Amino acid sequence: MNDSNMKTIPTFGYELIRDNILRSVLGKHEEEVLYWAGKELARKFPLFSMAEAASFFEQAGWGSLSLEKEGKDFAIFLLIGDADILKFEERCFRIEAGFLAEQTQKLNGYLTECYEEKNIKHGTVTFNLKWDLKEPIK
Repeated sequence: MNDSNMKTIPTFGYELIRDNILRSVLGKHEEEVLYWAGKELARKFPLFSMAEAASFFEQAGWGSLSLEKEGKDFAIFLLIGDADILKFEERCFRIEAGFLAEQTQKLNGYLTECYEEKNIKHGTVTFNLKWDLKEPIK
């Protein structure tokens, strides 16, 4: 995606879909379906490295993402942003978690899962990615 092709939509329109329509339609399955939707987005918008994830998050309006820590079988990312836009108290961040899991899995070649932890007081979300070195993806 380059900046000249980006168009903006009012935040209200995004919020209507993300926080109202999807929640209503998906009901108790919201978190599971949004996780798989994030994985599907990652397949449609593949990254060449996880360093590109931060710019993707910014362009998608998902907030500012940074890599906090990385090991041989894990990575921890931190998401920050405007609390009024990201609605930390009410929103689940499973789309973002699924997106990060699928991108990491594609890039490192191992089965990968991602779990998020919200810190409402600080207005952050921590994404904990873990991959299984015994489970290569073919």
